[in-house]
Amino acid sequence: MVKRVILGRAMRSDNLGETLLPKRLALPVFASDALSSVAYAPDEIFLTLGLAGGALALTHSWEIALAVVVVMAVVIASYRQNVRAYPSGGGDYEVASVNLGPKAGLGVGSALLVDYVLTVAVSISSGVQNAAAAFGFVRGHEVLVAILLIAALTAMNLRGVRESGTAFAIPTYLFMATVLGMALIGVVRKMTGSLPQAESAGLELLPDPSHDAITGLALAFLFLRAFSSGCAALTGVEAISNGVPAFRKPKSQNAATTLLLMGMISVTMMLSMVALATWTGVKYAEDPAVQLARDGVLVGEDYEQHTVMVQVAQSVFSGFHAGVVLVSIVTGLILVLAANTAFNGFPVLGSILARDGFLPRQLHTRGDRLAFSNGIIILAAAAALLVAIYDAKVTALIQLYIVGVFVSFTLSQIGMVRHWTRHLRLERDAAERGRMLRSRVINGVGAAMSGTVLLVVLATKFVHGAGYAIAAMAVLYLLMTRIRRHYDHVRDELTVREDDTKAQMLPSRVHAIVLVSKIHKPTLRAVAYARATRPTILEALTVDVDPDETKALQAEWVRRDIPVPLKALDSPFREITRPVVDYVKSIRSGNPRDLVVVYIPQYVVGHWWEQILHNQSALRLRSRLLFTPGVMVSSVPWQLASSEGMEERLDGPVAGDVRRGEG
Repeated sequence: MVKRVILGRAMRSDNLGETLLPKRLALPVFASDALSSVAYAPDEIFLTLGLAGGALALTHSWEIALAVVVVMAVVIASYRQNVRAYPSGGGDYEVASVNLGPKAGLGVGSALLVDYVLTVAVSISSGVQNAAAAFGFVRGHEVLVAILLIAALTAMNLRGVRESGTAFAIPTYLFMATVLGMALIGVVRKMTGSLPQAESAGLELLPDPSHDAITGLALAFLFLRAFSSGCAALTGVEAISNGVPAFRKPKSQNAATTLLLMGMISVTMMLSMVALATWTGVKYAEDPAVQLARDGVLVGEDYEQHTVMVQVAQSVFSGFHAGVVLVSIVTGLILVLAANTAFNGFPVLGSILARDGFLPRQLHTRGDRLAFSNGIIILAAAAALLVAIYDAKVTALIQLYIVGVFVSFTLSQIGMVRHWTRHLRLERDAAERGRMLRSRVINGVGAAMSGTVLLVVLATKFVHGAGYAIAAMAVLYLLMTRIRRHYDHVRDELTVREDDTKAQMLPSRVHAIVLVSKIHKPTLRAVAYARATRPTILEALTVDVDPDETKALQAEWVRRDIPVPLKALDSPFREITRPVVDYVKSIRSGNPRDLVVVYIPQYVVGHWWEQILHNQSALRLRSRLLFTPGVMVSSVPWQLASSEGMEERLDGPVAGDVRRGEG
C-alpha cells in the first residue's frame, strides 16, 4: 500500500511509449544540470581570476567566458553528431567502446557513473546551502535536509521519467525565464545608463596573500585554471546523448534539437551573467576576509559575500526587492533539480553496462513504473553517502567534480574522429564525404579542447580532491572488469556443447531421503510427497543427538507403521548438519550416477520474528547440501496459522512482473 501511494500503480510493458518525452519535457529533464551551471560557473571564473587582484577579474573574465562558450559550442556540435550516429542511449560509452575498444568504453562508463553521483551530491548540497541563506531553520541541518531532498527526488524518479519531467518542467522554465528576463532588463538599463553598481563594486579586491606575485607563466596558468573552472558550465551536456531512448520518435532528431536549445540557452545565460557582473563591478573572492578591503581596511570575517548571481540581481532589480527574492528562490530550486539530470542518466547508463555484463543484471531491468529502479536507488544511496561524508559542503565536493565528465568528453570525441575516419574509407558520395570531413574537424577540435581542459583540471585540482575521483573511477573500472569476467566464466561453464551428453544423461537411480526430527504433520507430509515421486530408494533419516529421544522416535515410528525405513545417524558431538552431509556424500561416492533428493520439512510463518525461532537447522542443512554435486534439496512447506492471509497480501505486483507482462 505504501509503495503504491509513493510510486503509483504498476504499468504494463506495452505502456512504455507513454513514458517517452516530448522535447518540451526532455529539456527540463536532461538539461537542468547544464542550465543550472550559470549559478556557479561565473563565480568560479571570477573567484580564480580574483587570486591575482580585482583588475584582472574585471578585464579578462569576458575572455575566459568566451573561451568556455567556444568549447561548449564545439562540444554541443559534437554531441549532436553523437546522438545521430549512436541513438541507442549508450552515449559516450558506446562511442568509445565501438571506436576505441571495450577498455576505453569501460573507462568512460566508470567516469560517467562517478560524475553522476557527484552531480547529485554537488547540486543538492549547493541548493541546500542557498536555502540556508534564506531560511534560517535549515542552517545546522544541511546534511539531513540534503538527504531528505535526495529521497524525494528518488521517489519522483521511481514514479517514471515522464512524471518527473512534468514535475520539474515548471521550475526549470521559471528559472530560464527569470535569468533571461534579468539579463534583458540589465542590458536595457546599461544602454540607458541606469544600471547601478554591485554591492561589492566599491571594495578593493586584493591578490591572495598566500600567492606570490602572479606574472608570466604563472599568469598564463591562472588563466587556464580560470578557464577550467568556468568549464563547470559544460557538466550535464552528455546527459542527452545517454538518454536518447527516453525521447519520443524521431528520437535522434528530437535529442539533437534539445541539445541545440540547451546550448543556446546556456550560452546566452552564461555570457549575460559575466557581462552584467563586469558592468556592475562585482568583486568576488575565494577568501573575502583577507582579499576584500574598503578604504584600505580589510572587511574581516563578518563580511557576508553574496554569490555573483545575487549581486547582479541586486543591481538589476535595485528598488524592486521581489525580483531579488525570485532570483534567489529559483536559483536554489534549479540547483536542487539539477540533480534530476543524473537520475535520468545514471540508470540508463547502468542498464547498458549491465546489458553488456559489466554490472549486475538487475540494473538492466525496469521496475513497476518502467523506470530503471535499481539504478535510481543505487545512485541515491551513493550520493547520500557522499553528502554525509563531506557534510554537504560544496567547497569540498566541487574539488571532486568535473574530472569524470571531461574524461568522457575527451575519449568520446576521439572515438568520433575514428568513427568518421572509418566511414570515410567507404563513402563515395562527395556531398556526404564533405559532411563527414566537417564533422571530423569539429570532433577533432573538441577532443583537443577537452583533453586540454582535463589536463588543466588534473594539474590544478588533483591534490585538492580530484585524485579521489580518479581513484573511485579506477576502483569502479576494476570492479566492472571482474563482474564481466565472472559472467563470462559462468556462461562458458553452462554452455551446452554438441558433444556434451553429461547434462542430458538420466540418473541411474533416485535415492530419496526425508529428514526427520520428530513425528508431526510436516514430517508426514514430507514422507507422503517423497513417496509420490516414486524414487528407487526411499528412507527417513534422523540424527541421534539424544539417545533417549531417538529411541522414543524409533518406537513411535514403528507403532504408527509408517511404510518408510527410519535410519538414525550417530552424532557424538551433537552436530546435525555434518552427519547428514557425510551420509549423503557416502551415497554419492558409491554410486556417482545416482541422484540424491533430500526432503526437508519447513514451517511457513507470518511474522519475521517467527522466522528467527524456526527453520534454523533446515536453513543450515539446505545451504550446505546445495554445494554437494548430484544432490537436490526439496523444501516441503507447512503453513502455520500465523501465515494465514499472507498469500493475499503478497499477491500484488512484485519485482519482475512488468518485464513478464504481468504488471
